Amino acid sequence: MKTIIRQLYILMCLLSCATAYAQPQITAPQTHTITGSLLNEQGKPVDYATVTLLRAKDSTVVKGTLSTETGTYIFDHIAAGSYIIAVTNLGYAKAYSAAIAANGNQPTVAVPTIKMQANSRNLQTITISGTKPLIERKIDRTVMNVENSVLAAGNTALEILARAPGVSLDKDDNISLKGKEGVTVMINDKLTYLTAAQLATLLRSTDGSTIKSIEIITNPSAKYDAAGNSGIINIKLKKNTQSGTNGSLTAAVARGNYWRESTNLNLNHKEGDLNVFGSFGRGDIKRDHDLSINRVITDGAGNNTYFNQISKMPGVNHYNNYRLGADYDLTPKHTIGFVLNGYSNTGRDDNNTSTIIGRQFGVADSSLRTTSLVNQSYKNFALNLNDRYKIDTAGQEISFDLDYSKFRNNANADYHTDYFLPDGSTQHAPQILRNQTPSTISIYTGKFDYTKPITKTIKLETGAKFSSVKTDNDLQAQIVSNGVLINDVNRTNRFIYDEKINAGYINLNKQFKKTSIQVGLRAEQTKSNGNLIGSSPVNRSYLNFFPSVFINQTLNDKNELNFSYSRRIDRPGYDDLNPFIYYLDPYTYSQGNAFLNPQYTQNFELNYTYNHNLNVSLGYSLTTDVITELILTQGNKSFETHQNLKTQKSYNVNVNTPFTIAKWWTGNINVNAFYLGFNTDSTSIVNFNDGQLAAQGKLTQTFTFGAYRFEVLGDYRSPLTYGIYKIKARYSIDAGVSHSFAAKKLNVKLACDDIFFLRRNDLSSHIVNNNFDIKQRNDSRVVRLTLTYNFGNSAIKSRQHRTGADDESNRVKGSN
Repeated sequence: MKTIIRQLYILMCLLSCATAYAQPQITAPQTHTITGSLLNEQGKPVDYATVTLLRAKDSTVVKGTLSTETGTYIFDHIAAGSYIIAVTNLGYAKAYSAAIAANGNQPTVAVPTIKMQANSRNLQTITISGTKPLIERKIDRTVMNVENSVLAAGNTALEILARAPGVSLDKDDNISLKGKEGVTVMINDKLTYLTAAQLATLLRSTDGSTIKSIEIITNPSAKYDAAGNSGIINIKLKKNTQSGTNGSLTAAVARGNYWRESTNLNLNHKEGDLNVFGSFGRGDIKRDHDLSINRVITDGAGNNTYFNQISKMPGVNHYNNYRLGADYDLTPKHTIGFVLNGYSNTGRDDNNTSTIIGRQFGVADSSLRTTSLVNQSYKNFALNLNDRYKIDTAGQEISFDLDYSKFRNNANADYHTDYFLPDGSTQHAPQILRNQTPSTISIYTGKFDYTKPITKTIKLETGAKFSSVKTDNDLQAQIVSNGVLINDVNRTNRFIYDEKINAGYINLNKQFKKTSIQVGLRAEQTKSNGNLIGSSPVNRSYLNFFPSVFINQTLNDKNELNFSYSRRIDRPGYDDLNPFIYYLDPYTYSQGNAFLNPQYTQNFELNYTYNHNLNVSLGYSLTTDVITELILTQGNKSFETHQNLKTQKSYNVNVNTPFTIAKWWTGNINVNAFYLGFNTDSTSIVNFNDGQLAAQGKLTQTFTFGAYRFEVLGDYRSPLTYGIYKIKARYSIDAGVSHSFAAKKLNVKLACDDIFFLRRNDLSSHIVNNNFDIKQRNDSRVVRLTLTYNFGNSAIKSRQHRTGADDESNRVKGSN
């Protein structure tokens, strides 16, 4: 601990010196920035109010924005002239400032605080009727506002995430963004520290009615963890700060091949300086998963063995999740709080697999039939303590977060395999196996963030973070011998992985007249220990620096350019480092690689925005030591492992634009064209240089007729190449309608996912004497009915709480 404190102290001293050195080098040219704040009658900040800058001479609109959580607002790059500030917010009377003069002698104009008066005549009856567009483009991110979406109702977080612009899921529900894997998923600005499979389980256990929005950040600043080569997806959960008691109750029933149902309750209570919020949800999901694999293995003599495998894998999941938190204002500038959340998920998979084996295609030399019953349970508990202090009204503030998370997973699997000759007679005695795989993950994190406006046009951000993750995976394997279950020493293993990361960062932001520049640097020191009991441990220690640059240029009122650069890292998943062999069936197994290196990515992106609507971006990224999944052969067996390939290059063009055809017809178009190219070197197990141009498009349309709201979503992804895989095209159409009753307190939504049953995950690979074609079909066509009842006061907008830990969870892998 002394070493860690000393390292953080040295790092912060270096950052402070860098700041002191940088400050005299920057001069402050004349600018026109208008700032101010909003307070209510009790002296509390008014957040998320609509603030409009008007020309004083004719009241024409110049710019608009929303007030922040602290009630402040800012307008940059304003031409000289006379202006008026107009403020509107639900529950308050409209307010105006006095005339404001911006001239060449004033780089910044501070508007006197505007006092908002409660609109007592409407306070009891006003309700929120306006809705944000489904897709919003901001300067550094794309936001999907799912809170009021018809298609989000009744779905899980994973199903909603798959609809986000540029996002797609592969055959194992791994998340990719703009065609690239390596996405960091955060929940309320907190890293999840899970493997891809465990993250998928968590998102399946999260009811969509608890989600406010999904933020997609393709090039994060140094303030964020450096993990995630293709960017960050931040899921924002709902939280109200309305006075009194309010909430919502949501119930959904759905039908695919089987019935599904879910229920979720959200409650909020605010009285004085105390705000308490919480939610509880539960659900039952039964689904089908059909899998077909045709595989050809070629041995050293050139002889082929054909495998034709057909699997039926129905599964059922029961989940519960809860969330409880509170904020308390010690003073108007000082808030402390906590958030407690968790989930439990139990499930069962009944798998039936038939495999035909032969030396000629379609001619069986033998066959086998495997039945398996897998019972799984996942439990998670997480606690966050937070403290936020606004030091002054100029924007100086400091915040602290402490987090603890505990994940407990367990899977008990029984496998029964029968072997048959071509005439159907039994070849030999069946093989009976049992696996018990308990695992735990313990996560501790602590961080602080500090913001300091140095001058009117220069702002400093700095902070530090410590994280500790320990995983314990214990595979207990048994086999039936002479009718008795005994320990299988060849398959039993225990793998313990311990990782500690110390990090510090600094950002400097400079505002010019029409240009803003932000430069940042993040340092992360990683120490890890992987220990397969009975083998030599693998220790790693490395220090990395991650620079970032953001330049924003306002050309005029309608045209804006933005350039960004960042360097990022992806550390290997915990299970990918486990070198032990895990058998799936007599001819298939997986094996980790204890010597996997992290992969590093440099991202470049240029954005053009027209009229705050149309956005066009050009991107390029170069990844070295690419962590890639490979399927290799050993004799007549196939095994899955991971290896570092040489490089991956990615080029992409993304176009996003909302549109309005009529008052009742609006929508959004997102098109992403990209090229992914992979290169290996002579030391690789496989040797290939491959790539492909691909495209993905999503079209959302909203039709409003009185109290009825219709939504249609079309999704298409062309064929693409990723590593050794050739992935086939995928497309689907979703649609839904909603209607409100009882003064909009009751909302009914009816929707259908994948109307034409086209959503599939088909792929193939033809490399390294191992050729296979995989066809998968999930129970994706689902009709769902959702009812939501809102109660309590809904006149005041909500505020979102930010917390602090999320990266390590994305690397945890477990069973689905």
